[in-house]
Amino acid sequence: MALTAVTVFLSAFLLFLVQPIIAKLILPRFGGSVAVWATCLVFFQAALLMGYAFAHHLVRHGRSRALKGLHIVLLLGSLALLPIVPVTAWPGLESADPGLQILGLLLLTIGLPFTLLAMTSPLLQAWVAARQPGGNPYRLFAVSNGASLAALLAYPWLIEPWLPTAAQGVAWSAAYAVYVLALCVISLRHRRPVGPTATVNEGPAPGWRRTFGWFVLAALGSYALVALTNHLTQNIPSFPMMWVLPLVIYLLSFTLCFDSDRWYPQRAFRAATLAALALMSAMLLLQRQVPGIAPQMLVFLLGLFVVCMFCHGELARMRPAPARLTQFYLAVSAGGVVGGAAVALGAPVLMRGYFEVELGLVLLAAALFWRSWQPGQARVWAAMAGVVLLGTLATAAVRVQSALSEVSFISRNFYGVLRVREYGRDKPDAHERVLVHGSIMHGQQFLAPQFRQRPTSYYSPNSGVGRLFRALADRPLEVGAVGLGAGTIVAYGKPGDHFRFYEIDEAIVDAAHRHFSFIADSPARVDVAVGDGRLLLQAEDERRFDLLVVDAFSGDAIPVHLLTREAITLYRQRLKPGGVIALHLSNTYLELVPVVERIAAELGLQAVLVADAGVEGDPSTSSSDWVLLAEERGALQLPLVDEVAVPLPQRPGRRTWTDDYSNILQVMRFRQRDG
Repeated sequence: MALTAVTVFLSAFLLFLVQPIIAKLILPRFGGSVAVWATCLVFFQAALLMGYAFAHHLVRHGRSRALKGLHIVLLLGSLALLPIVPVTAWPGLESADPGLQILGLLLLTIGLPFTLLAMTSPLLQAWVAARQPGGNPYRLFAVSNGASLAALLAYPWLIEPWLPTAAQGVAWSAAYAVYVLALCVISLRHRRPVGPTATVNEGPAPGWRRTFGWFVLAALGSYALVALTNHLTQNIPSFPMMWVLPLVIYLLSFTLCFDSDRWYPQRAFRAATLAALALMSAMLLLQRQVPGIAPQMLVFLLGLFVVCMFCHGELARMRPAPARLTQFYLAVSAGGVVGGAAVALGAPVLMRGYFEVELGLVLLAAALFWRSWQPGQARVWAAMAGVVLLGTLATAAVRVQSALSEVSFISRNFYGVLRVREYGRDKPDAHERVLVHGSIMHGQQFLAPQFRQRPTSYYSPNSGVGRLFRALADRPLEVGAVGLGAGTIVAYGKPGDHFRFYEIDEAIVDAAHRHFSFIADSPARVDVAVGDGRLLLQAEDERRFDLLVVDAFSGDAIPVHLLTREAITLYRQRLKPGGVIALHLSNTYLELVPVVERIAAELGLQAVLVADAGVEGDPSTSSSDWVLLAEERGALQLPLVDEVAVPLPQRPGRRTWTDDYSNILQVMRFRQRDG
């Protein structure tokens, strides 16, 4: 039994440790998009389902020596896939949808080991249940979830900050080999395979209603996990800490609910769920009036815990006799896959905006109403759940109406929601068109002929990049830009200039050409390369720029891989002599300027900050922070720049960001920045 418990613990620990390792490895390939983690979760849940299905089949046909032999062969064969890094591309999927590319990468790299790890806990629980009739194998489920929590908590604090990514993969692979050996030993000890005739008192088979109930409750918990994680990472970068916290909460609720019934007092948690749904609805309605990310994180993380306790607590109350546990886990994992896939894969196709949280609150309120309307339940609970259900429906209606108001164009894909808003249509001189990605403006153009080519917002004449363009207006420029937006900076273009943009999202490229005229009206030559800017710059080894502008956002989040020492080194290599790198670091929730200061100091680059507050009363200007980097000080000593530039603030004791290390928590502003 001791070896069994240790093996269950190790399998679950490795199962959840590999998730942030692999996701972090592939994140830069897809621009740091928040959808990367959501898609990874779908794969992990699908692989979990496959593992549970194999375990269920192995238990139901436990006397088959062929199946047992196949299991051992797969375990030993999976060792040939080690180590799990580096991640290699899935052949033929380079031009496919990013979601399919991610699924292919994960299948090729970790598919078999992950599936084998996933089947371990239910399989060993079934074997224990067969050997010890009347025992409680669900305690091993609690051990499994406890190990999962330990892995998730260890990664961002004990592993990621100290081990390079490659070393993480090697260490994980070594531990996986130990797991394979342990499970082979346990399997071989079962010389007389356990089959259904060895179990006692299986009881009647669960009907479809009960099985469907398992599926629905598991799907709702998974849906809430992915939807609320996506919501929280709309305005800050997608990184392991923000992946781990919601997943820890999700697993903690599983652990508590299946460890003992005492952790889920039904009436208390039904009341708490009513309150949580009401509070999250209020937060959605008042989001713009709430200062900072901290209150939102608190409300939605606590709300996630409460609704997961409700889903998993109700699930635990419906669990079958131990002899039926593999069927139970199969239904639960199937629900998890469908719930996660509905957010990660279904919502971008079926919804025009980020409305999955609103829909999730409605579904959770409906589930609470359903569970409260069971025979023998006090009707007051159903009445209160009905009121909350109406409240969540009203919240969803208001949020959808607000998101679609004054919108002339909207699209959604893997990289987010893109909207074109129009204001002042009845005022010709004030008629403007705004490009919004997520919740952040990425371009603004006034449509009156005399204003069409006015550089606006973060790129106005007094911004850091505006001053730089004006100071260099006496000669033709070769300009590179990571991030297109509406193409505003080409308003500074003149005959002889060449602007080359690198943009990962084809929807933005289409919007810049169809809904804005900066590119069409510019006398400069303009072309756009579609793909991750860093990867494209690496491939264009011969290209050099007078000015390289890095302004790549998803929501208000700069992809971390664009602000590492290796990234800045690449930008430096793509400059002509006397060239300048311009980094747009305006950010509501992250203080990124000190990050660049550490990198610049380490690389020996000259660096200045140009902070522009915009012009009060002028709607064409916005506050902005631009950091300018150059090899020589003289490249930055331009009259229009030098008069406002200041040295970069220092934060002693902080480590330099690299491809193997970054610390988002350290630079996070928990209170919203003024202006």
